[in-house]
Amino acid sequence: MNIRKLPKIELHLHLEGAAPPNFIRQLAFEKNIDLTQIFNANGDYCFSNFNEFLATYEAACQVLKEPEDFHRLTRSILEKSAENGVIYTEVFISPDFCGGGDLTAWKEYLAAIEEAANSAKEDLGIEMRGIVTCIRHNGPSIAKKASICAAETASNFVIGFGMGGDELVGTQGDFTYSFNMADEAGLGLTTHAGEWGGAESVRQALQDLRVTRLGHGIQIIDDTNLIREAIDKKITLEVCPGSNVSLGIFENLSMHPINSLLKSGLLVTVSTDDPPFFNTTMTSEYNNLRDVFDWDEDIFKLINQNAIHAAFCGEEQKLILLERINSAWTKT
Repeated sequence: MNIRKLPKIELHLHLEGAAPPNFIRQLAFEKNIDLTQIFNANGDYCFSNFNEFLATYEAACQVLKEPEDFHRLTRSILEKSAENGVIYTEVFISPDFCGGGDLTAWKEYLAAIEEAANSAKEDLGIEMRGIVTCIRHNGPSIAKKASICAAETASNFVIGFGMGGDELVGTQGDFTYSFNMADEAGLGLTTHAGEWGGAESVRQALQDLRVTRLGHGIQIIDDTNLIREAIDKKITLEVCPGSNVSLGIFENLSMHPINSLLKSGLLVTVSTDDPPFFNTTMTSEYNNLRDVFDWDEDIFKLINQNAIHAAFCGEEQKLILLERINSAWTKT
Protein backbone atom coordinates (compact mmCIF):
# COMPACT_ATOMS: atom_id res chain seq x y z
CA MET A 1 0.00 0.00 0.00
CA ASN A 2 1.64 3.23 -1.20
CA ILE A 3 0.03 5.65 1.21
CA ARG A 4 1.67 8.73 -0.27
CA LYS A 5 -0.02 8.26 -3.65
CA LEU A 6 -3.49 7.36 -2.39
CA PRO A 7 -6.03 10.24 -2.40
CA LYS A 8 -6.73 12.03 0.87
CA ILE A 9 -9.07 14.69 2.24
CA GLU A 10 -7.78 17.27 4.73
CA LEU A 11 -10.11 19.53 6.72
CA HIS A 12 -7.80 21.18 9.27
CA LEU A 13 -4.88 23.13 7.79
CA HIS A 14 -3.84 26.67 8.72
CA LEU A 15 -2.59 28.68 5.77
CA GLU A 16 0.05 30.65 7.66
CA GLY A 17 0.90 27.66 9.83
CA ALA A 18 1.68 25.57 6.76
CA ALA A 19 4.39 28.00 5.59
CA PRO A 20 7.69 26.09 5.23
CA PRO A 21 10.61 27.58 7.21
CA ASN A 22 12.59 28.15 4.01
CA PHE A 23 9.68 30.10 2.55
CA ILE A 24 9.49 32.37 5.59
CA ARG A 25 13.28 32.83 5.65
CA GLN A 26 13.27 33.83 1.99
CA LEU A 27 10.51 36.41 2.52
CA ALA A 28 12.33 37.73 5.60
CA PHE A 29 15.47 38.15 3.49
CA GLU A 30 13.56 39.94 0.74
CA LYS A 31 11.92 42.31 3.22
CA ASN A 32 15.00 42.77 5.42
CA ILE A 33 13.24 41.45 8.53
CA ASP A 34 15.28 39.62 11.16
CA LEU A 35 13.51 36.40 12.18
CA THR A 36 16.54 34.36 13.19
CA GLN A 37 15.13 33.99 16.71
CA ILE A 38 12.24 31.78 15.56
CA PHE A 39 14.45 29.09 14.01
CA ASN A 40 16.65 26.49 15.68
CA ALA A 41 20.11 25.32 14.60
CA ASN A 42 18.56 22.90 12.11
CA GLY A 43 16.55 25.67 10.48
CA ASP A 44 13.22 24.44 11.86
CA TYR A 45 10.72 26.54 13.78
CA CYS A 46 11.75 26.85 17.42
CA PHE A 47 9.29 26.49 20.33
CA SER A 48 8.93 24.29 23.41
CA ASN A 49 5.28 24.76 24.43
CA PHE A 50 1.98 25.99 23.07
CA ASN A 51 2.44 29.64 24.03
CA GLU A 52 5.88 29.70 22.40
CA PHE A 53 4.34 28.03 19.36
CA LEU A 54 1.77 30.82 19.08
CA ALA A 55 4.50 33.45 19.45
CA THR A 56 6.65 31.80 16.77
CA TYR A 57 3.62 31.43 14.49
CA GLU A 58 2.69 35.10 14.77
CA ALA A 59 6.31 36.21 14.38
CA ALA A 60 6.57 34.25 11.12
CA CYS A 61 3.46 36.04 9.87
CA GLN A 62 5.30 39.38 10.06
CA VAL A 63 6.78 38.74 6.60
CA LEU A 64 3.39 37.98 5.04
CA LYS A 65 2.51 41.57 4.20
CA GLU A 66 1.11 41.68 0.68
CA PRO A 67 -1.47 39.72 -1.34
CA GLU A 68 1.37 38.45 -3.53
CA ASP A 69 3.01 36.92 -0.45
CA PHE A 70 -0.16 34.91 0.18
CA HIS A 71 -0.38 33.95 -3.47
CA ARG A 72 3.12 32.48 -3.28
CA LEU A 73 2.37 30.87 0.07
CA THR A 74 -0.84 29.23 -1.15
CA ARG A 75 0.90 27.76 -4.18
CA SER A 76 3.76 26.42 -2.05
CA ILE A 77 1.39 24.78 0.42
CA LEU A 78 -0.81 23.17 -2.21
CA GLU A 79 2.22 21.76 -4.01
CA LYS A 80 3.28 20.06 -0.76
CA SER A 81 -0.24 18.80 -0.07
CA ALA A 82 -0.57 17.38 -3.59
CA GLU A 83 2.79 15.61 -3.20
CA ASN A 84 1.22 13.76 -0.27
CA GLY A 85 -1.91 12.69 -2.12
CA VAL A 86 -4.29 15.38 -0.87
CA ILE A 87 -6.99 15.95 -3.48
CA TYR A 88 -9.21 18.28 -1.44
CA THR A 89 -8.30 20.60 1.41
CA GLU A 90 -10.14 23.16 3.49
CA VAL A 91 -7.71 25.81 4.69
CA PHE A 92 -8.08 28.24 7.61
CA ILE A 93 -7.40 31.82 6.49
CA SER A 94 -7.45 34.71 8.95
CA PRO A 95 -8.39 38.29 7.98
CA ASP A 96 -6.28 39.34 10.99
CA PHE A 97 -3.21 38.46 8.93
CA CYS A 98 -4.75 39.47 5.58
CA GLY A 99 -5.41 43.17 5.82
CA GLY A 100 -5.98 43.45 9.56
CA GLY A 101 -9.70 42.79 9.30
CA ASP A 102 -10.32 45.57 6.77
CA LEU A 103 -12.90 44.30 4.30
CA THR A 104 -11.47 46.01 1.23
CA ALA A 105 -7.97 44.78 1.94
CA TRP A 106 -9.30 41.31 2.78
CA LYS A 107 -10.91 41.05 -0.64
CA GLU A 108 -7.55 41.78 -2.29
CA TYR A 109 -5.76 39.13 -0.23
CA LEU A 110 -8.54 36.63 -0.82
CA ALA A 111 -8.43 37.20 -4.58
CA ALA A 112 -4.71 36.43 -4.60
CA ILE A 113 -5.21 33.27 -2.55
CA GLU A 114 -8.06 32.06 -4.73
CA GLU A 115 -6.07 32.73 -7.89
CA ALA A 116 -3.23 30.57 -6.57
CA ALA A 117 -5.72 27.85 -5.60
CA ASN A 118 -7.24 27.87 -9.08
CA SER A 119 -3.84 27.52 -10.75
CA ALA A 120 -2.94 24.65 -8.41
CA LYS A 121 -6.18 22.92 -9.35
CA GLU A 122 -5.28 23.16 -13.03
CA ASP A 123 -1.67 22.10 -12.60
CA LEU A 124 -1.86 19.64 -9.69
CA GLY A 125 -5.48 18.47 -9.51
CA ILE A 126 -5.93 19.58 -5.89
CA GLU A 127 -9.10 21.40 -4.80
CA MET A 128 -8.87 24.06 -2.08
CA ARG A 129 -11.63 25.87 -0.21
CA GLY A 130 -11.29 28.59 2.43
CA ILE A 131 -12.52 28.74 6.02
CA VAL A 132 -12.35 32.30 7.34
CA THR A 133 -10.93 32.17 10.84
CA CYS A 134 -11.03 34.52 13.79
CA ILE A 135 -8.31 34.33 16.44
CA ARG A 136 -9.66 33.70 19.90
CA HIS A 137 -6.98 35.47 21.94
CA ASN A 138 -7.48 38.64 19.87
CA GLY A 139 -10.93 38.96 21.41
CA PRO A 140 -14.60 39.08 20.32
CA SER A 141 -14.51 42.60 18.83
CA ILE A 142 -11.77 41.72 16.36
CA ALA A 143 -13.53 38.42 15.69
CA LYS A 144 -16.57 40.43 14.54
CA LYS A 145 -14.42 42.00 11.81
CA ALA A 146 -13.41 38.50 10.68
CA SER A 147 -17.04 37.37 10.56
CA ILE A 148 -17.98 40.42 8.49
CA CYS A 149 -15.19 39.55 6.08
CA ALA A 150 -16.48 35.98 5.95
CA ALA A 151 -20.12 36.91 5.44
CA GLU A 152 -19.33 39.51 2.76
CA THR A 153 -17.17 37.12 0.73
CA ALA A 154 -19.11 33.86 1.15
CA SER A 155 -18.85 32.01 -2.15
CA ASN A 156 -18.00 28.72 -3.77
CA PHE A 157 -14.47 29.31 -2.45
CA VAL A 158 -15.16 30.78 1.01
CA ILE A 159 -17.40 28.13 2.50
CA GLY A 160 -16.81 28.15 6.24
CA PHE A 161 -16.08 30.11 9.39
CA GLY A 162 -14.00 28.96 12.32
CA MET A 163 -11.94 30.01 15.31
CA GLY A 164 -8.34 29.23 16.22
CA GLY A 165 -5.87 30.65 18.74
CA ASP A 166 -5.49 30.21 22.48
CA GLU A 167 -8.35 28.01 23.69
CA LEU A 168 -7.81 29.06 27.31
CA VAL A 169 -8.72 32.71 26.68
CA GLY A 170 -12.39 33.50 27.33
CA THR A 171 -15.19 31.12 26.42
CA GLN A 172 -16.68 29.84 23.18
CA GLY A 173 -19.85 31.77 23.96
CA ASP A 174 -17.97 35.07 23.83
CA PHE A 175 -17.95 34.67 20.04
CA THR A 176 -21.65 33.89 19.50
CA TYR A 177 -22.22 37.09 17.51
CA SER A 178 -19.53 36.21 14.97
CA PHE A 179 -20.70 32.64 14.53
CA ASN A 180 -24.33 33.68 14.20
CA MET A 181 -23.38 36.12 11.45
CA ALA A 182 -21.41 33.43 9.60
CA ASP A 183 -24.28 30.98 10.00
CA GLU A 184 -26.75 33.48 8.56
CA ALA A 185 -24.43 33.86 5.57
CA GLY A 186 -24.73 30.13 4.93
CA LEU A 187 -21.19 29.23 5.99
CA GLY A 188 -20.25 25.95 7.66
CA LEU A 189 -19.09 26.31 11.26
CA THR A 190 -16.12 24.82 13.10
CA THR A 191 -14.05 25.87 16.12
CA HIS A 192 -10.97 24.73 17.99
CA ALA A 193 -12.27 22.95 21.09
CA GLY A 194 -11.09 20.08 23.22
CA GLU A 195 -7.44 20.58 22.38
CA TRP A 196 -6.45 22.46 25.55
CA GLY A 197 -9.74 23.52 27.12
CA GLY A 198 -10.95 20.10 28.24
CA ALA A 199 -14.29 18.50 27.50
CA GLU A 200 -16.02 21.63 28.80
CA SER A 201 -14.76 23.63 25.81
CA VAL A 202 -16.40 21.04 23.54
CA ARG A 203 -19.67 21.38 25.42
CA GLN A 204 -19.52 25.18 25.04
CA ALA A 205 -18.82 24.86 21.31
CA LEU A 206 -21.81 22.59 20.72
CA GLN A 207 -24.22 24.59 22.87
CA ASP A 208 -23.15 28.18 22.19
CA LEU A 209 -21.76 28.13 18.65
CA ARG A 210 -23.74 25.23 17.15
CA VAL A 211 -20.80 24.01 15.12
CA THR A 212 -20.90 20.79 13.11
CA ARG A 213 -17.14 20.21 13.36
CA LEU A 214 -14.59 20.45 16.14
CA GLY A 215 -10.98 21.43 15.57
CA HIS A 216 -9.12 18.67 17.43
CA GLY A 217 -11.92 17.79 19.90
CA ILE A 218 -9.79 15.04 21.42
CA GLN A 219 -10.53 15.85 25.07
CA ILE A 220 -14.12 14.80 24.50
CA ILE A 221 -12.75 11.38 25.42
CA ASP A 222 -13.08 12.39 29.09
CA ASP A 223 -16.88 12.77 28.98
CA THR A 224 -18.97 9.79 27.87
CA ASN A 225 -22.21 11.80 27.90
CA LEU A 226 -20.65 14.38 25.61
CA ILE A 227 -19.43 11.64 23.29
CA ARG A 228 -23.00 10.35 22.98
CA GLU A 229 -24.25 13.88 22.29
CA ALA A 230 -21.64 14.40 19.59
CA ILE A 231 -22.53 11.08 17.99
CA ASP A 232 -26.23 11.93 18.03
CA LYS A 233 -25.55 15.33 16.44
CA LYS A 234 -23.16 13.81 13.87
CA ILE A 235 -20.33 16.11 14.97
CA THR A 236 -17.07 15.52 13.12
CA LEU A 237 -13.65 15.74 14.80
CA GLU A 238 -10.76 17.31 12.90
CA VAL A 239 -8.06 15.29 14.67
CA CYS A 240 -4.40 16.25 14.22
CA PRO A 241 -2.37 13.53 16.00
CA GLY A 242 1.12 14.76 15.06
CA SER A 243 0.29 18.25 16.31
CA ASN A 244 -1.05 16.92 19.62
CA VAL A 245 2.09 14.86 20.26
CA SER A 246 4.47 17.60 19.15
CA LEU A 247 2.87 20.12 21.51
CA GLY A 248 3.04 17.67 24.42
CA ILE A 249 -0.64 16.98 24.94
CA PHE A 250 0.30 13.30 24.70
CA GLU A 251 3.75 11.86 25.28
CA ASN A 252 3.59 9.70 22.18
CA LEU A 253 1.13 8.54 19.55
CA SER A 254 0.33 5.29 21.36
CA MET A 255 -1.21 7.39 24.17
CA HIS A 256 -3.36 9.42 21.78
CA PRO A 257 -7.13 8.70 22.02
CA ILE A 258 -7.80 8.79 18.26
CA ASN A 259 -8.29 5.04 18.04
CA SER A 260 -10.65 5.04 21.02
CA LEU A 261 -12.57 7.98 19.58
CA LEU A 262 -13.01 6.11 16.32
CA LYS A 263 -14.14 2.92 18.06
CA SER A 264 -16.66 4.89 20.14
CA GLY A 265 -18.56 5.73 16.96
CA LEU A 266 -17.46 9.36 16.64
CA LEU A 267 -16.86 10.76 13.16
CA VAL A 268 -13.07 11.03 13.09
CA THR A 269 -10.92 12.64 10.40
CA VAL A 270 -7.15 13.19 10.20
CA SER A 271 -5.27 16.41 9.37
CA THR A 272 -1.85 17.99 9.87
CA ASP A 273 -2.78 21.36 11.45
CA ASP A 274 0.51 23.28 10.96
CA PRO A 275 2.68 20.66 9.26
CA PRO A 276 6.14 22.31 9.09
CA PHE A 277 5.90 23.35 12.74
CA PHE A 278 5.27 19.74 13.73
CA ASN A 279 7.47 18.08 11.11
CA THR A 280 4.58 16.15 9.63
CA THR A 281 2.71 15.48 6.38
CA MET A 282 -0.50 13.63 5.59
CA THR A 283 1.65 10.71 4.47
CA SER A 284 3.53 10.52 7.75
CA GLU A 285 0.32 10.91 9.75
CA TYR A 286 -1.20 7.93 7.94
CA ASN A 287 1.96 5.85 8.16
CA ASN A 288 2.23 6.49 11.90
CA LEU A 289 -1.41 5.59 12.51
CA ARG A 290 -0.95 2.38 10.53
CA ASP A 291 2.19 1.46 12.49
CA VAL A 292 0.90 2.33 15.98
CA PHE A 293 -2.78 1.35 15.76
CA ASP A 294 -2.62 -1.17 12.91
CA TRP A 295 -5.05 0.86 10.82
CA ASP A 296 -5.79 -0.77 7.47
CA GLU A 297 -7.23 0.49 4.20
CA ASP A 298 -10.80 0.10 5.43
CA ILE A 299 -10.17 2.56 8.26
CA PHE A 300 -8.34 5.03 6.05
CA LYS A 301 -11.20 4.83 3.58
CA LEU A 302 -13.67 5.48 6.42
CA ILE A 303 -11.90 8.57 7.77
CA ASN A 304 -11.75 10.03 4.28
CA GLN A 305 -15.45 9.31 3.77
CA ASN A 306 -16.09 11.03 7.12
CA ALA A 307 -14.13 14.04 5.92
CA ILE A 308 -16.07 14.28 2.68
CA HIS A 309 -19.45 14.11 4.42
CA ALA A 310 -18.30 16.81 6.88
CA ALA A 311 -16.77 19.08 4.25
CA PHE A 312 -18.43 22.44 3.75
CA CYS A 313 -18.41 22.21 -0.05
CA GLY A 314 -21.44 21.45 -2.21
CA GLU A 315 -22.99 18.04 -2.76
CA GLU A 316 -21.78 17.78 -6.35
CA GLN A 317 -18.19 18.23 -5.21
CA LYS A 318 -18.69 15.65 -2.46
CA LEU A 319 -19.93 13.03 -4.94
CA ILE A 320 -16.83 13.53 -7.08
CA LEU A 321 -14.57 13.15 -4.06
CA LEU A 322 -16.42 10.09 -2.79
CA GLU A 323 -16.00 8.37 -6.13
CA ARG A 324 -12.25 8.99 -6.07
CA ILE A 325 -11.87 7.81 -2.47
CA ASN A 326 -14.07 4.74 -2.85
CA SER A 327 -12.29 3.57 -5.98
CA ALA A 328 -8.78 4.13 -4.61
CA TRP A 329 -9.02 3.04 -0.96
CA THR A 330 -10.13 -0.48 -1.76
CA LYS A 331 -8.27 -3.64 -0.90
CA THR A 332 -6.99 -5.66 -3.82
